[in-house]
Amino acid sequence: MVSFQKDKLQVQVYPTRREMGVAAAKDVAEIINILLEHQPEVNIVFAAAPSQNEFLEELSAMSQINWQRINAFHMDEYIDLPVNAPQGFGYFLKNQIFGKLPFRTINYLNGNSRNPDEECKRYTALLQQHPVDIVCMGIGENGHIAFNDPHVAHFDDSEWVKMVDLDKISRMQQVNDNCFNSIDEVPLYAITLTIPALMKGRYLFCIVPARTKALAIYRTINDPVSEKVPATCLRMHENAKLYADTDSAGMLSLKC
Repeated sequence: MVSFQKDKLQVQVYPTRREMGVAAAKDVAEIINILLEHQPEVNIVFAAAPSQNEFLEELSAMSQINWQRINAFHMDEYIDLPVNAPQGFGYFLKNQIFGKLPFRTINYLNGNSRNPDEECKRYTALLQQHPVDIVCMGIGENGHIAFNDPHVAHFDDSEWVKMVDLDKISRMQQVNDNCFNSIDEVPLYAITLTIPALMKGRYLFCIVPARTKALAIYRTINDPVSEKVPATCLRMHENAKLYADTDSAGMLSLKC
Protein backbone atom coordinates (compact mmCIF):
# COMPACT_ATOMS: atom_id res chain seq x y z
CA MET A 1 0.00 0.00 0.00
CA VAL A 2 1.19 3.52 -0.84
CA SER A 3 -0.15 6.52 1.07
CA PHE A 4 0.28 10.25 0.68
CA GLN A 5 -1.57 13.49 1.32
CA LYS A 6 -2.70 16.19 -1.10
CA ASP A 7 -3.83 19.33 0.71
CA LYS A 8 -6.08 17.87 3.44
CA LEU A 9 -7.00 14.71 1.51
CA GLN A 10 -5.47 11.41 2.64
CA VAL A 11 -4.85 9.03 -0.27
CA GLN A 12 -4.21 5.30 -0.05
CA VAL A 13 -3.43 3.11 -3.07
CA TYR A 14 -3.73 -0.69 -2.80
CA PRO A 15 -2.39 -3.42 -5.09
CA THR A 16 -5.85 -4.87 -5.75
CA ARG A 17 -9.45 -3.80 -5.78
CA ARG A 18 -10.29 -6.35 -3.08
CA GLU A 19 -7.60 -5.07 -0.71
CA MET A 20 -8.82 -1.53 -1.29
CA GLY A 21 -12.42 -2.43 -0.42
CA VAL A 22 -11.42 -4.37 2.68
CA ALA A 23 -9.25 -1.53 3.96
CA ALA A 24 -11.98 1.05 3.42
CA ALA A 25 -14.56 -1.13 5.19
CA LYS A 26 -12.28 -1.59 8.20
CA ASP A 27 -11.69 2.14 8.45
CA VAL A 28 -15.40 2.95 8.19
CA ALA A 29 -16.24 0.32 10.81
CA GLU A 30 -13.66 1.79 13.17
CA ILE A 31 -15.13 5.28 12.88
CA ILE A 32 -18.68 3.96 13.30
CA ASN A 33 -17.76 2.26 16.56
CA ILE A 34 -15.86 5.30 17.84
CA LEU A 35 -18.89 7.50 17.14
CA LEU A 36 -21.26 5.02 18.80
CA GLU A 37 -19.24 5.34 22.00
CA HIS A 38 -20.24 9.01 22.21
CA GLN A 39 -23.65 9.32 20.55
CA PRO A 40 -26.84 7.22 20.40
CA GLU A 41 -27.05 6.99 16.58
CA VAL A 42 -24.82 7.34 13.54
CA ASN A 43 -26.04 8.71 10.20
CA ILE A 44 -24.40 7.34 7.04
CA VAL A 45 -24.88 8.26 3.37
CA PHE A 46 -24.09 5.48 0.89
CA ALA A 47 -23.28 5.67 -2.81
CA ALA A 48 -24.65 3.09 -5.25
CA ALA A 49 -22.26 1.95 -7.98
CA PRO A 50 -20.29 -1.16 -8.98
CA SER A 51 -17.19 0.62 -7.68
CA GLN A 52 -18.56 0.10 -4.16
CA ASN A 53 -19.12 -3.66 -4.43
CA GLU A 54 -16.09 -4.95 -2.55
CA PHE A 55 -16.37 -2.26 0.10
CA LEU A 56 -20.07 -2.88 0.73
CA GLU A 57 -19.62 -6.65 0.77
CA GLU A 58 -16.95 -6.38 3.44
CA LEU A 59 -18.76 -3.74 5.50
CA SER A 60 -22.06 -5.61 5.52
CA ALA A 61 -20.29 -8.70 6.94
CA MET A 62 -18.98 -6.84 9.99
CA SER A 63 -20.88 -8.18 12.96
CA GLN A 64 -19.07 -6.00 15.50
CA ILE A 65 -21.16 -2.98 14.45
CA ASN A 66 -24.49 -2.29 16.17
CA TRP A 67 -26.43 -1.66 12.97
CA GLN A 68 -29.63 -1.05 14.92
CA ARG A 69 -28.18 2.34 15.88
CA ILE A 70 -27.37 3.35 12.27
CA ASN A 71 -29.59 5.52 10.05
CA ALA A 72 -28.87 4.83 6.38
CA PHE A 73 -29.27 7.41 3.62
CA HIS A 74 -29.25 7.24 -0.15
CA MET A 75 -26.96 9.58 -2.15
CA ASP A 76 -28.74 9.95 -5.49
CA GLU A 77 -31.45 8.42 -7.66
CA TYR A 78 -32.64 8.50 -11.24
CA ILE A 79 -35.91 10.25 -12.00
CA ASP A 80 -38.73 8.16 -13.52
CA LEU A 81 -36.90 4.84 -13.61
CA PRO A 82 -39.29 1.96 -12.72
CA VAL A 83 -39.25 1.25 -8.98
CA ASN A 84 -37.85 -2.27 -9.30
CA ALA A 85 -35.48 -1.55 -12.18
CA PRO A 86 -32.11 -3.20 -11.34
CA GLN A 87 -30.33 0.00 -12.46
CA GLY A 88 -32.01 2.01 -9.71
CA PHE A 89 -29.66 3.08 -6.97
CA GLY A 90 -32.14 2.29 -4.23
CA TYR A 91 -32.53 -1.20 -5.68
CA PHE A 92 -28.74 -1.59 -5.75
CA LEU A 93 -28.31 -0.51 -2.14
CA LYS A 94 -31.14 -2.75 -0.96
CA ASN A 95 -29.41 -5.76 -2.50
CA GLN A 96 -25.88 -4.83 -1.47
CA ILE A 97 -26.39 -3.64 2.11
CA PHE A 98 -29.75 -2.15 3.12
CA GLY A 99 -31.61 -5.46 2.88
CA LYS A 100 -28.88 -7.40 4.68
CA LEU A 101 -28.61 -5.49 7.95
CA PRO A 102 -31.00 -4.37 10.72
CA PHE A 103 -30.56 -0.61 10.28
CA ARG A 104 -32.46 1.67 12.63
CA THR A 105 -33.91 3.46 9.59
CA ILE A 106 -33.37 3.28 5.84
CA ASN A 107 -34.17 6.49 4.02
CA TYR A 108 -34.61 6.18 0.26
CA LEU A 109 -34.84 8.95 -2.30
CA ASN A 110 -38.01 8.59 -4.37
CA GLY A 111 -37.14 9.19 -8.00
CA ASN A 112 -40.74 8.49 -8.96
CA SER A 113 -42.27 11.24 -6.89
CA ARG A 114 -44.92 13.19 -8.75
CA ASN A 115 -43.25 16.35 -7.49
CA PRO A 116 -39.43 16.12 -7.52
CA ASP A 117 -39.10 19.53 -5.88
CA GLU A 118 -41.17 18.36 -2.92
CA GLU A 119 -39.11 15.17 -2.73
CA CYS A 120 -35.96 17.28 -2.56
CA LYS A 121 -37.46 19.29 0.29
CA ARG A 122 -38.54 16.13 2.13
CA TYR A 123 -35.08 14.61 1.92
CA THR A 124 -33.39 17.87 2.88
CA ALA A 125 -35.50 17.92 6.04
CA LEU A 126 -34.40 14.36 6.85
CA LEU A 127 -30.74 15.31 6.48
CA GLN A 128 -31.23 18.35 8.68
CA GLN A 129 -32.90 16.21 11.33
CA HIS A 130 -30.10 13.63 11.14
CA PRO A 131 -26.76 15.43 10.61
CA VAL A 132 -24.50 13.26 8.49
CA ASP A 133 -21.63 11.59 10.30
CA ILE A 134 -20.18 9.48 7.47
CA VAL A 135 -20.34 9.63 3.68
CA CYS A 136 -19.27 6.58 1.67
CA MET A 137 -18.86 7.68 -1.93
CA GLY A 138 -17.15 7.20 -5.27
CA ILE A 139 -15.93 9.50 -8.03
CA GLY A 140 -17.36 9.50 -11.55
CA GLU A 141 -15.37 9.38 -14.77
CA ASN A 142 -15.98 13.12 -15.19
CA GLY A 143 -14.91 13.85 -11.61
CA HIS A 144 -18.42 14.06 -10.22
CA ILE A 145 -19.39 13.12 -6.67
CA ALA A 146 -22.95 11.91 -6.32
CA PHE A 147 -24.57 13.30 -9.49
CA ASN A 148 -22.89 16.69 -9.23
CA ASP A 149 -21.55 16.71 -12.78
CA PRO A 150 -19.27 19.66 -13.60
CA HIS A 151 -21.99 21.71 -15.28
CA VAL A 152 -24.31 21.54 -12.22
CA ALA A 153 -21.73 21.34 -9.41
CA HIS A 154 -21.52 24.27 -7.00
CA PHE A 155 -19.29 24.25 -3.95
CA ASP A 156 -21.54 26.93 -2.42
CA ASP A 157 -24.87 25.45 -3.56
CA SER A 158 -27.77 26.87 -1.57
CA GLU A 159 -29.62 23.55 -1.82
CA TRP A 160 -28.84 20.25 -0.11
CA VAL A 161 -30.84 18.05 -2.46
CA LYS A 162 -31.76 18.99 -6.02
CA MET A 163 -32.86 17.71 -9.41
CA VAL A 164 -30.12 17.74 -12.07
CA ASP A 165 -29.68 16.85 -15.71
CA LEU A 166 -26.89 14.36 -16.38
CA ASP A 167 -24.07 15.07 -18.80
CA LYS A 168 -23.08 12.66 -21.57
CA ILE A 169 -19.95 11.39 -19.83
CA SER A 170 -21.89 10.63 -16.68
CA ARG A 171 -24.58 8.78 -18.62
CA MET A 172 -22.02 6.87 -20.68
CA GLN A 173 -20.32 5.72 -17.49
CA GLN A 174 -23.48 3.78 -16.69
CA VAL A 175 -23.05 1.92 -19.98
CA ASN A 176 -19.34 1.35 -19.27
CA ASP A 177 -20.33 -0.12 -15.88
CA ASN A 178 -22.71 -2.53 -17.71
CA CYS A 179 -25.73 -1.06 -15.95
CA PHE A 180 -27.41 -0.16 -19.27
CA ASN A 181 -27.01 -1.54 -22.78
CA SER A 182 -26.81 1.87 -24.45
CA ILE A 183 -26.76 5.54 -23.56
CA ASP A 184 -30.28 5.92 -24.93
CA GLU A 185 -31.53 3.79 -22.03
CA VAL A 186 -29.88 5.93 -19.36
CA PRO A 187 -32.22 8.48 -17.72
CA LEU A 188 -31.62 12.15 -18.44
CA TYR A 189 -32.36 13.41 -14.93
CA ALA A 190 -31.69 12.50 -11.33
CA ILE A 191 -32.09 13.71 -7.75
CA THR A 192 -28.81 14.17 -5.92
CA LEU A 193 -27.34 15.36 -2.67
CA THR A 194 -25.35 18.49 -3.47
CA ILE A 195 -21.70 19.11 -2.70
CA PRO A 196 -22.42 21.16 0.46
CA ALA A 197 -24.65 18.34 1.75
CA LEU A 198 -21.89 15.80 1.18
CA MET A 199 -19.18 18.03 2.62
CA LYS A 200 -21.20 18.42 5.84
CA GLY A 201 -20.39 14.80 6.59
CA ARG A 202 -17.93 14.57 9.49
CA TYR A 203 -15.98 11.80 7.76
CA LEU A 204 -15.76 11.18 4.02
CA PHE A 205 -14.59 7.84 2.64
CA CYS A 206 -14.16 7.82 -1.13
CA ILE A 207 -13.70 4.38 -2.75
CA VAL A 208 -12.56 4.51 -6.39
CA PRO A 209 -11.24 1.42 -8.19
CA ALA A 210 -10.83 0.58 -11.91
CA ARG A 211 -8.85 1.83 -14.89
CA THR A 212 -11.83 3.83 -16.17
CA LYS A 213 -11.36 6.16 -13.16
CA ALA A 214 -7.64 6.79 -13.68
CA LEU A 215 -8.06 10.22 -15.27
CA ALA A 216 -10.62 11.25 -12.65
CA ILE A 217 -8.25 10.26 -9.84
CA TYR A 218 -5.35 12.09 -11.47
CA ARG A 219 -7.40 15.26 -11.91
CA THR A 220 -8.89 15.05 -8.41
CA ILE A 221 -5.39 15.11 -6.98
CA ASN A 222 -3.59 17.38 -9.45
CA ASP A 223 -6.07 19.87 -10.92
CA PRO A 224 -6.91 23.18 -9.23
CA VAL A 225 -9.75 22.90 -6.73
CA SER A 226 -12.82 23.91 -8.73
CA GLU A 227 -16.21 22.78 -9.94
CA LYS A 228 -14.57 21.75 -13.24
CA VAL A 229 -13.54 18.62 -11.32
CA PRO A 230 -16.10 18.45 -8.51
CA ALA A 231 -14.18 15.79 -6.57
CA THR A 232 -11.34 18.26 -5.95
CA CYS A 233 -13.47 19.63 -3.11
CA LEU A 234 -12.43 16.56 -1.11
CA ARG A 235 -9.04 18.20 -0.73
CA MET A 236 -10.66 20.89 1.44
CA HIS A 237 -12.29 18.52 3.94
CA GLU A 238 -10.71 17.93 7.35
CA ASN A 239 -11.51 14.20 7.45
CA ALA A 240 -11.56 12.85 3.90
CA LYS A 241 -9.81 9.73 2.69
CA LEU A 242 -9.50 8.47 -0.88
CA TYR A 243 -8.99 4.76 -1.57
CA ALA A 244 -7.70 3.64 -4.97
CA ASP A 245 -6.30 0.49 -6.54
CA THR A 246 -3.36 0.27 -8.93
CA ASP A 247 -5.72 0.58 -11.91
CA SER A 248 -7.46 3.78 -10.80
CA ALA A 249 -4.12 5.21 -9.64
CA GLY A 250 -2.44 4.23 -12.91
CA MET A 251 -1.72 7.81 -13.97
CA LEU A 252 -0.05 8.72 -10.67
CA SER A 253 3.19 6.79 -11.34
CA LEU A 254 3.13 5.05 -7.97
CA LYS A 255 4.49 1.65 -7.02
CA CYS A 256 2.51 -0.54 -4.64
